[in-house]
Order: sequence, then C-alpha cells, then structure tokens
Amino acid sequence: MRIYTVVKCLLTTVPVLATGLVSFAQDTTKKKTIDITSSFKPVLKEGSKINFNAAPPVADTSRPRLNYNIPSQNLLFSYVPTELKPVAVPVDTGEAWKYSNYIKVGVGNVHLPYVKAGFSFGDGKNTFYNVYGEHYSSKGDLPFQKNSMTSVGGAITYKTQNNHEWNGGLGFKSDDYFFYGYQPSSLVFTKDQLRQRFQTIDAKVNFRNTVPSEFGLTYNPSLKVSVFRDNHSPTRSEANTVVNVPITKSFGETFGFRLGVTADLTNHRRESGNSTQNNLFLVSPAVTAKTPNLYINAGITPSWDQAQFHMLPNVTAELTTDDQRFTFMAGWIGYYNKGNCQNFAAINPWINMVDTIGMKNDRVVEFYGGIKGSLGDHFTYLGKVGVQSHNNMVLFVNDALDGKTFQQTYEPSMNVLQIHGEVGYTVSEKFSAKGAVTFNNFTGLDANPKAYGQLPRELNLSLKYRLLKDLWLTSELWSWDGAYYRQKPPLSNPLQNIAEKGDAAFDLNFGAEFKITKNFNLWLQLNNIFNNKYERWNQYEVFGFNILGGITYSF
Repeated sequence: MRIYTVVKCLLTTVPVLATGLVSFAQDTTKKKTIDITSSFKPVLKEGSKINFNAAPPVADTSRPRLNYNIPSQNLLFSYVPTELKPVAVPVDTGEAWKYSNYIKVGVGNVHLPYVKAGFSFGDGKNTFYNVYGEHYSSKGDLPFQKNSMTSVGGAITYKTQNNHEWNGGLGFKSDDYFFYGYQPSSLVFTKDQLRQRFQTIDAKVNFRNTVPSEFGLTYNPSLKVSVFRDNHSPTRSEANTVVNVPITKSFGETFGFRLGVTADLTNHRRESGNSTQNNLFLVSPAVTAKTPNLYINAGITPSWDQAQFHMLPNVTAELTTDDQRFTFMAGWIGYYNKGNCQNFAAINPWINMVDTIGMKNDRVVEFYGGIKGSLGDHFTYLGKVGVQSHNNMVLFVNDALDGKTFQQTYEPSMNVLQIHGEVGYTVSEKFSAKGAVTFNNFTGLDANPKAYGQLPRELNLSLKYRLLKDLWLTSELWSWDGAYYRQKPPLSNPLQNIAEKGDAAFDLNFGAEFKITKNFNLWLQLNNIFNNKYERWNQYEVFGFNILGGITYSF
C-alpha cells in the first residue's frame, strides 16, 4: 500500500516539472506584434432632419370686441369740470407767448402811447418770479374826454420740498378820469375841477398744500390787503383786508367735508379823522358727495353783516351722464357783493366820491337750474335760469344838476330773473368761437322806480382764427340794452324822480397779429368799427372808431 502511494506521487510530479522546464527554455527577446488585415471602412449613417411647419392658430371668434367712447378734448378741453362755474371769457387777441419776457408798444388815433411789458425769472420748477407793467393814455374829440391808466406789479411762487406752495404779489395802480359828461356843454370847468384820480396799492399772499395730508386734508389760507384813495379834498382813504381760510377733509373717494372762514374788513377814513367800518364775517360748513355721475354740496353759511346775523343757504347739485356730455345742475345759494369805494369805482368811474354815503353790502339769495355739456367733438353749451333776491343792491343815479357825476344809492329789496346762455365751437388750436348772452328782469323795487345803471341785456361774441401759420385774426362783438337813468327834473320840481331808458349799444372790434421774425410780432386792433357813439353811462359818450397798432418783442 505504501509502495502504491509513492508511485502515484511520482507520476503526478514529473509532468509538472517537465512543463516548467520547457517554459524557461523559450526566447523572450522577440517583440510581440499583431497584424490585422481587413477591408471594412466605418462610416456614420446620415441623420434625417426634422422640418417644423407649424400652422397659425385658428382666430378666437369668441373674444368680445371692445368699443371705447372717449370724449374728444380738442386740446382746448371742451368739457368743463363740475367744480367750476363756466363763464364767457373773451378770446386772447394774440398768440400765446412762447417766451418768458416781452415788450409790447403801440400808438393810435386815440391811445398815445400804449406800453405793456412782462418779465419772468426763476428756475421754472420751484421758484417763479414775474414783473409786469402797463400804461396807456387816451384822448377823444370831446372836451376833457381823456383818461390814463398805469399799473405795475410783481408776483412770486415758491414750491417747498414737502408739497407746499407759497404765492405772493404786490402791485400799484393809478387811474385818471375827467368828468366830461356835463350838460349843457357851455358850462365852464377847470381841469382840476374835473379830474378824478384813483390810486390803489395791493398785496396778497396765500399758502396751500399741493398734495393732501396723511389725514386727507387740503387747505389754502389767503390774505389780501389793499389801500384805495382819491384826489379830492378832503382826502379820503380806504383800507380793505380779506382773510380766507378754506379747509377740505376727504373721507375716501366719495364723501368729504368743507369748512370756510372769511373775514372781509373795510375801514373808510376821511382826512378830518372820521372813519366808518364795513365788516363782514362768514363761516361756511358743507358736506360733499361725489360719484362719477353725481356731485352734491350741502351746507349753510352763517354770516354777520355789520354785526347783523343772517343765515344763507349753500346747496348745489350736478347730475352727469356716463360720457360726461350732459350735466344737469341746480342750486340754492347765498352770497354777498361787498360794498366799498374800490369796488364801486371799478364799476362806474364817474361816481361822486365827495358825497359818498355809508357803505352797505348786497346780500343775495339765488335759486337756479340749468344744463351744460358738449355735442360732438367741437361744440359746447351752457344754459341757466335763476331767480335772485337782493337786499341793499347798489344803484348808480345821475345827479340832477349837470349830470356829470353819479351817486350810489341802495335798493332795500329787489328781485331779478336772470337767464344766461353760452355756446362755444373749437377746432384744435386753429379756430374758436364763443358767445354769451344774459337777460335780467328787475322787479319788486321799493325805493327806486327802476334799477338805475343795471343792464337788462348783455351779449358778447368772439372769434379767433389762425388764417396762416404765423397770422392770427380775431373779432369781438359787444352789445347791450340801455340801462335806466334819472330824467333831469324841471326847475319847478328839482326832487322829481322819473326814470328814462337809455339806448342800446353795439360795438364791433377786429384784430390781427402777424409774426415777422422769431422775436418780433406786428399787431393791429380796430375798435368800434361802425363808429357808434353809444353811452354806457348817461351823457358819457364813448370813443368813436379808433385804431391801435404796434410791435411786440419777445425773448
């Protein structure tokens, strides 16, 4: 058994050793290489390009078609905002200024000379300064038919960084008139006896916020002071001070509250030392409601007229269509026409200042209703009918001697039916036409037979047409029905008071302005073309036909 095992091991080991010897006997110095012979050439297969041919989507016919109906404004804004009361304003006789400074001079057969100038300064953003002046002298064919006017002034506007604005102004004005309306014309007067001169110094300042405060408040307090005097002996002066403090509080976009406090003070002083006061105080609380179609102002105005208390109404309403083209308006309001020498002289320069009696304020309560709106893209209109109740309305009665002066008198109670209408047609900046007419029917007078000096009808038409690029043509028509005046009483009854109606008046004017260079314009004004010798105030005949022309330099 042992011999068998040994033999088996030998038989197994010998082949293994033989194999190892053969391996060590091979030549390892020869480099190993592999040769491959083949005719195959690799080539990439061409890819197919994808073409995108997208078709447009089918139109969506289910989408609604939107139609917009926006009122055309024509650059001159045919729509009048509801907060403003539109009035007829004569069209400018010249093109709007494109420069900050100008000097305008002219001469004519009546006006010798005419000078007007204005200058502007400031940065144009936060500070604005303006200085202006005007002077003219005129002389007619009648003895002492002449007058002159000189005015100078300045204005300033300053905008602060916290959304506030200051405005101020200071001015001086001097007007010279002569009482040339005396009759008979054989009467003899000296120049000094007929001269009437008014001089006024005025100043004003106001402060307002341009953006409502965080509490929704807007305010605009103002102060105006003026000193008015004449040239008569004894010399008199009149100081007028008006303080106005309006405040508005908004509650959202619909409701609001307004409060106004006004003090209008007049101190009339004579050289002798005597003085009279005419003071007026008003408080005006009101509640407002505003929607796209409705505006309502409901309030009252407690007032103290020379310490006499009066409650005045302050209720207005406007109902507007969605397109803002038609508005119905109505109101019940009360207000005062302040009585002082400065206001009376502005109405009638032939007033008798020597015998001026105590001043009174005209208290007015008015009911009115009307419509306003636009037709098409160019036509605007306004119509209003009102019934006014006047207390202490001022009337101007010509004196019974020579008729050259007028005495103010007060009508304790009078009713006025007033019909007022306006129309306008505008085509961009090329053409504009405006017209206004007012009818007044005066009834219920107690102290006077007629409303002396008040016009029963007034008519005004104005046209402005741009014929060429640099040529503007203008025209104005003024007409009114004659006012009543007091007929000269007979010597046997000098206190007789008989009213007589004056003649109607008609006045047509024409103007033109032509730009000749960048800075120079030629202008021409023809007044009273038909040479009508009408009288606004009894025995005071106006200038006949007169022409005025000149040149304007702007820079």
